[in-house]
Amino acid sequence: MLAKAYSVGLLGIDGFSVCVEADITGGLPGFEIVGLPDAAVKESKERIRSGIKNSGYVFPSKKLIINLAPANLRKEGPGYDLPIAVSIMAASGQIAMPSEDTVFIGELSLDGSVNHVTGVLPMVIAGYNKGFKNFFVPKANAKEASVIDGVNIYPVSNLGELFRHIKGEDEILAYKVLEEELFSKNADTLLDFCDVKGQESAKRALEVAAAGNHTVLLIGSPGTGKTMLAQRMPSILPDLSFEEALEVSKIHSIAGTLPEGTPLITQRPFRNPHHTISSAGLSGGGSVPRPGELSLSHNGVLFLDELPEFKREVLEVMRQPLEDGRVTISRVNATLTYPCNMMLIASMNPCKCGYFGDANRECTCTPAQINQYHSRISGPLLDRIDIQVEVANVNYKDLSSTQKGETSKEIKERVNRARQIQRERYKEFGIYANSQLTAGMLQEFCRLGEAENNILKMAFDKLGLSARAHSRILKVARTIADLAGDADINSAHIAEAIQYRNLDRKFFG
Repeated sequence: MLAKAYSVGLLGIDGFSVCVEADITGGLPGFEIVGLPDAAVKESKERIRSGIKNSGYVFPSKKLIINLAPANLRKEGPGYDLPIAVSIMAASGQIAMPSEDTVFIGELSLDGSVNHVTGVLPMVIAGYNKGFKNFFVPKANAKEASVIDGVNIYPVSNLGELFRHIKGEDEILAYKVLEEELFSKNADTLLDFCDVKGQESAKRALEVAAAGNHTVLLIGSPGTGKTMLAQRMPSILPDLSFEEALEVSKIHSIAGTLPEGTPLITQRPFRNPHHTISSAGLSGGGSVPRPGELSLSHNGVLFLDELPEFKREVLEVMRQPLEDGRVTISRVNATLTYPCNMMLIASMNPCKCGYFGDANRECTCTPAQINQYHSRISGPLLDRIDIQVEVANVNYKDLSSTQKGETSKEIKERVNRARQIQRERYKEFGIYANSQLTAGMLQEFCRLGEAENNILKMAFDKLGLSARAHSRILKVARTIADLAGDADINSAHIAEAIQYRNLDRKFFG
């Protein structure tokens, strides 16, 4: 007898429907799975056999063939255990054939219990887009899956419970999550800029970066507060929209980093990988491709502390993703694309000992050592960083002051106003921030007067800037004008934007 059940597979962060066909025929007992299964799917045979028997049902002792269609797409992971078990039970006549608007996702234990799997949220979204309405998922994944409107989520604890539901003997109730649970936040755990003493110029640079979604490089001696500043960046970024939260949650669901009990990530990610990270760890990949830190920081902040300590080849993999906002991973069977539209914040010391240019401590590095240290960051990568700012030592007067600085809430209000201006300006172009301006858009939205052109020409000649650095200055100047509420870029905006590029010459010239 032939029976069918449906599931969903993943290709990157997108899903595709999978028809699980079970055919039981006469002949010597056997159990084969075809349809391009990976090792985890092939190993499911013993989990399914034991799970069905230990749930009090009979595993057919005949020739059994399972086909996972479409056969040209690779099926990965243990999430196909549940639909295979359902199709086998239907083919053997022990339960009714499930309806064609129903999807099954879950990994089985030998005792028949259904275990948590990664990637359920993007699977449910993909299934819903394909027309499926009912989703049977592991109980541990129910809250995550229920954030999508218009679907019925049924939490399954074990095979026996599922089979009794299909037979009409014991109903599994659909899981519902309250809307307030999705966006409920505990006491605000975000760090606040009011705790940072001094560093007004660095704070201003980060405000500009937040307003235009620009990349930043913080350069300063040890202990000047570079990490402290970067950690507070999420507190001044605009709140995630529901669509952005879904994108972020999909990626973390696939990676298995969705916090337990959190159906939806509602705060912008802040990722801070160690400098020993590999290229695959940063960009994604592996034998079973998974999102890397670039994608895990999508719609948030990626902070690379001590930038020169990262391996050169690791840093170079960021060049294209910084331009395109996505990471492409090519494999023999498929090409996967993960989004990585994040804000890069990097920090570094000015030299190996950390005190080159410091007013209080003497640098012990030779010119050759300083050049070698700086050469760890390539010119093309540096060119892709919009804002480069010095973080100077804080004087004792600022450190001992009891007066609170400007709060993140106050800065965020200005950032939100600037972002709103940009959303309105670019609503017909499919972008939302000045950092995304293309070369053609620069000519339309970043027009300069004669005085502004003269200032930029002088800086271009004096600093030896590249064409890419020229466009970065224009984008930053456009953001500074938006923060000021000015329709046109004036000389003050250009001068401030150039100031954020003068480290090109001072440290890297």
